[in-house]
Amino acid sequence: MNLAVVGASGRMGRAIVRLAAADGLAVVGAVVSPTSSALGVDVGELAGIGPLGVLASADVGSALLGADVVVDFSTPASLSRLAPLAARAGVALVTGTTRLDAPCEAALDRASDAIPVLSAPNTSLGVHLLAELVRVAVAQLGPGFDVEIVETHHRAKVDAPSGTAAMLVAAAKAGRHDLAQVTGRDGLVGPRADAEIGVFAVRGGDVIGDHQVLLLGSGERIELTHRATNRDLFARGALRAARFVSGKAAGRYAMADVLRG
Repeated sequence: MNLAVVGASGRMGRAIVRLAAADGLAVVGAVVSPTSSALGVDVGELAGIGPLGVLASADVGSALLGADVVVDFSTPASLSRLAPLAARAGVALVTGTTRLDAPCEAALDRASDAIPVLSAPNTSLGVHLLAELVRVAVAQLGPGFDVEIVETHHRAKVDAPSGTAAMLVAAAKAGRHDLAQVTGRDGLVGPRADAEIGVFAVRGGDVIGDHQVLLLGSGERIELTHRATNRDLFARGALRAARFVSGKAAGRYAMADVLRG
């Protein structure tokens, strides 16, 4: 399988290149921002594994040449430009870019008419299993259990709540359609409403990502937790997703599909 990597100079992009090379996959294209200092640098050197003969470029079209799958960790604006180019080139698309806006989602939908597209705010297989457990637990426990989510990340993270927390909220709402999200409580807010789902962001240190879902009943509680201890897990999940979509029919796919095989 031949890979192109968009966002190749970023933390995730470098991990994708490094682990792909270790797995015997060929990286045939690498895209970085037009203003990046990594322009023209061998992508293997960027990943710390020595030269691979592929230079980082701002030209997405040329980077897609010869690729079976493009793996993207960039920005919604960059992804919106990538999706139609991947569709025209017939290159399957896996993206871990978060905070996708409506135009970006629309671009992915249009691309999925021609190619397989897999979009996930978190490419950890464990997190997606957690989401499925949350959906089932919330549905079966019903309104007698309150649902709260706490997410913890490193002090440099710029958005809150995390994209993964949003995914867990969606999973809980799939189990109970009446739930309404509350982000933070302060002051005299009154008793907790039955249909609230509180989402709280903790920031500090170098925490990669912890997500805890609390199901709080009368006299008992259930705690479902996922802790990321190494960033490589996200790159491994993205590569597994790339293998999954390679050769698949056009359409939208999710990490849940990868879990099911």
